[in-house]
Amino acid sequence: MKETKIPPLHGLSDSEIDAYWMQHAYSLAEKTAQQGEVPVGAVLVLDNQLIAEGWNRSIQAHDPTAHAEIMALKRGGDKIKNYRLVNATLYVTLEPCPMCAGALVHARIKRLVYGALDCKTGAAGSVFNLVDNVKLNHQVEVCSGVLGEECAHQISSFFKARRSIHKANKQACKKTAK
Repeated sequence: MKETKIPPLHGLSDSEIDAYWMQHAYSLAEKTAQQGEVPVGAVLVLDNQLIAEGWNRSIQAHDPTAHAEIMALKRGGDKIKNYRLVNATLYVTLEPCPMCAGALVHARIKRLVYGALDCKTGAAGSVFNLVDNVKLNHQVEVCSGVLGEECAHQISSFFKARRSIHKANKQACKKTAK
């Protein structure tokens, strides 16, 4: 996926800026869904400038760590030549899992903004809160629900379609076996 040029965001409110970057993450998730990946997109921003993007690649890369957040963090570290991404904000369409939440803490991300809750594996407030655990050496500020309905619909539609395809394939196999 090719990176896009981002226009200046001067004069926008904080919530408008969050919505802008989340829309960008959402568009990355749309593109990755078209490739058969779970539609999650992530955008890493520092000083209101895009420094990296990420999208799920686990299926195509045969890599359980190739989540959108991890991909964005890796690219961001490469770009600024430091694994510490202090003062950066990560925008992601789905609440991070424990692996990704741990990576955010280790990278010293300042702020996490996510769209949809992940009620099965969410580690930024829904199932548990790894990113704000006072027992860890860093806590991440969290803002949830930005474009939440849109992001939730995007991912639920993807899985609904996959279940429908799986069901059709299963029925076709039954007919063939007769």
